[in-house]
Amino acid sequence: MIYGHHRKELFEGFRQTTNNRMELLAAIVGLESLKKDGMPVVIYSDSKYVVDSVEKGWLRSWVQKNFKGKANVDLWVRFLKVYKRHQVKFIWVKGHASNIENNRCDELAVAAYKLPKLHIDFGYEQSKNTGLLEG
Repeated sequence: MIYGHHRKELFEGFRQTTNNRMELLAAIVGLESLKKDGMPVVIYSDSKYVVDSVEKGWLRSWVQKNFKGKANVDLWVRFLKVYKRHQVKFIWVKGHASNIENNRCDELAVAAYKLPKLHIDFGYEQSKNTGLLEG
């Protein structure tokens, strides 16, 4: 996260999860860590799943249908709670390209995966029984 001259890096590792869940969780944790409501926020992400879900209005449709048949509902509900508190804009960037900040996020993700004690992604573990792991 970058604000003016300030920089804050956050990362965690999970023993079993999906890339889509972690991309969404990154946006959630970043927004949750903001100290004031109403902040203008630009989130750069290489996740088409996250960016398109918000920017193309898919998420609105999923909410109207009560997330029927959708994956990662636990995280989308959590996202909506914090998303509504800020002025958020998503911008998609190509992954593993020349975006310095996106490359740094990838380094942090790899470092998190290598942590000695990985957290449990309870939402993922519970979703294994429903068949709604991706998309």
